Amino acid sequence: MASRLSRDHLRFVINRFKDKLWVKPLWMCICSVLAVFVAKIADHLDIVFFVLPLSLDSLVALLEIMSSSMLVIATFSVGSMLSAYASASTSATPRVFTLVVSDDVSKNALSRFIGSFIFSIVALTAVKNEFFDAPGLLVLFVLTIFVFALVVLTFIRWVDRLARLGRVGNTVDRVEKVVMESLVRQRNCPNLSGAPCVDTRQGETVVATEVGYIQHVDISRLHHWAEKNDLDIVLVSMPGDFVAPGTVLARVLVEDKDEEFDYKGVIAAFQIGVDRIFDDDPKFGLIVLSEIASKALSPAVNDPGSAIKVIGSLVRVFAIWSEPVQQKDQQQPCYDRVQVPEVNISDMFNDAFTSIARDGAGCLEVVIHLQKALSALHLLGDEPMKNAAKTHAEMSLKRSEDALTLPEDLQAVRNASMFKVSADKNEN
Repeated sequence: MASRLSRDHLRFVINRFKDKLWVKPLWMCICSVLAVFVAKIADHLDIVFFVLPLSLDSLVALLEIMSSSMLVIATFSVGSMLSAYASASTSATPRVFTLVVSDDVSKNALSRFIGSFIFSIVALTAVKNEFFDAPGLLVLFVLTIFVFALVVLTFIRWVDRLARLGRVGNTVDRVEKVVMESLVRQRNCPNLSGAPCVDTRQGETVVATEVGYIQHVDISRLHHWAEKNDLDIVLVSMPGDFVAPGTVLARVLVEDKDEEFDYKGVIAAFQIGVDRIFDDDPKFGLIVLSEIASKALSPAVNDPGSAIKVIGSLVRVFAIWSEPVQQKDQQQPCYDRVQVPEVNISDMFNDAFTSIARDGAGCLEVVIHLQKALSALHLLGDEPMKNAAKTHAEMSLKRSEDALTLPEDLQAVRNASMFKVSADKNEN
């Protein structure tokens, strides 16, 4: 289990590199240069090659076509991607920018276009300087045909993705996916594989030294520090919390208060950054989904359909959260030196539904879908989820009573709700 959580921290670090747009193009450029020199190996192998009657001019022509066209296509792809990023930030919310940038299909397309350009330049230079013998030229010709085919297939797939990239529906689907992945990890790994937070003793507080959001907590590192010093740690701040110098990150349960400890190891276990990220912060994903719905409900956009789509995504996310954990996926607590508070389902419902209920209170179709969604979650969930769904359904109904003026509309909302809590004040 210890190695698993070490891999979890490694996953966090790798994901930060994967979010960078330059990583894959750089790797593809390196592979392209190596591919040219792989062809040279054929000249030194003691193997009888069936050498086709290959014209050097035809190979040079292919490489020249590739070198002249791939840079143009790469430039075009960058411009199209930037337009899609701007569209996603404008139509949805700026918080989805990192998700759109991390789109694998777009990054793969850009990487292959740039890589094929580098391949053609290096190969063309080598061929014109008579770097290859006949076997090497044959291998290089095969590689060139392969690169051409790869570029064509990539371009077709990328155009299909580009038609959807940056659209509200596609953005909602991407946010839903990352929120679901984050929630499933948290569901399968309760308390981040630490111990339940049951100790109420007042310990020595460890405070933050910088301003930002907690992006990741390395529980493994905290456990090893606590084990080394024979202490227990109680987490106070969790991923997604905003901290500043003086904000309490954790409490260290010290028996002898006169003894001094170096708490730098505890502070170093908290990864603090300028922005919130989705990996270990499912509530951030819920907030982003809620922001998309609120923006769609604004008078300037007036797109209740997108808000309804978000409500459907939220129901699927919470339905996954409420599912029992499979035996093969369940992770038993192993870091008993670190006590971690449980996720508050009420806070998650506040992040997900409050702004939608507020901004959509006067939109009949949105309110009806929201009431049906909360009723469904009330039937699916455990007791805390039932209570949260009931509370938000009641609040949504009260907001609708203030916003809807037509008695028939209000009655339709009441019929959709399973919680009949408000008086029919508009009927008299």
